[in-house]
Amino acid sequence: MSSEVRFANNYRDLCQRDGTGAGFQFEFYCELCLDTWRSPFEPYRAARASGWLRQAGSFAGGLLGGAGGQVDDAVEGVANAGYGVARDKAFSRAIAQAQEHFHRCARCHEYVCDRCWGAEQGLCVQCAPDVAVEVETERHRGTLDAAREAAYVVGEGRGAQVDVATDHQLVCPACSAEAHGAKFCPQCGQRLASLAACSSCHTELPAGSRFCPECGTPAG
Repeated sequence: MSSEVRFANNYRDLCQRDGTGAGFQFEFYCELCLDTWRSPFEPYRAARASGWLRQAGSFAGGLLGGAGGQVDDAVEGVANAGYGVARDKAFSRAIAQAQEHFHRCARCHEYVCDRCWGAEQGLCVQCAPDVAVEVETERHRGTLDAAREAAYVVGEGRGAQVDVATDHQLVCPACSAEAHGAKFCPQCGQRLASLAACSSCHTELPAGSRFCPECGTPAG
């Protein structure tokens, strides 16, 4: 039997090599929506035994002397030597389990979860989008575009009523607060100057003018 392990890159290695919590676990994810699935944790008993022996040795102190350390090192050596093979076997089992949760798209070759998989087409939803979903999306987009156009027309009507000829003071000269074109400063109450201009030729009108001195258009 071949010892090769074939896999993609849509996974994270969560294995712990040493200590009493040593074991194998892998996390696989959908390459479209990034939803994840974790394989069941498999304890690595050789490394766990080494971890327990080291803990026992620390409690025993010098009772075993150098012999205790040699036993620990021997067990740890066996655990480390067998780790690679044990991990590959655990990884192969995890891949076999993950294949029940993920599908490989024949077009883009991405691995996707059940929700991102189109079983009828045999493709992911990115390569073969769901027709009903696309129809609803485009209907909503059309409604949104039409609403934007209608709102733009309304905005044009409102804009025609805005006085754009008169200059307004945007910052109060007394306290430097933003005035936003108001007649009085909202912070200190200072009266703000506003220069009137002719609606026809945009000439600045002297204070108290009833008609434009340039073209005769009535002021205001």
